[in-house]
Amino acid sequence: MNVNEYKNRVAALGCLICAAPAELHHPRFACGMSQRANDFLVIGLCPSHHRQGAFGHCVHNGYQEFCKNYMSEQDMLAETIKRMMK
Repeated sequence: MNVNEYKNRVAALGCLICAAPAELHHPRFACGMSQRANDFLVIGLCPSHHRQGAFGHCVHNGYQEFCKNYMSEQDMLAETIKRMMK
């Protein structure tokens, strides 16, 4: 499977938090400063949980609170891989 097919399949899984249509989030822990993670290390999140939501309910707006409310990027990536294996 090439990277574009993989990314399309991850997006098709829907948001890990609410199952709404997803866009792709590149986790920050899997890369260096000012760099994006590998395209095979992506997480499906809806726009609200990815970049448009309120503080603590959006991974890009209050990351520590987001982790307390939902899960860490590591846990989300692990769950994505688990779902992709089915």
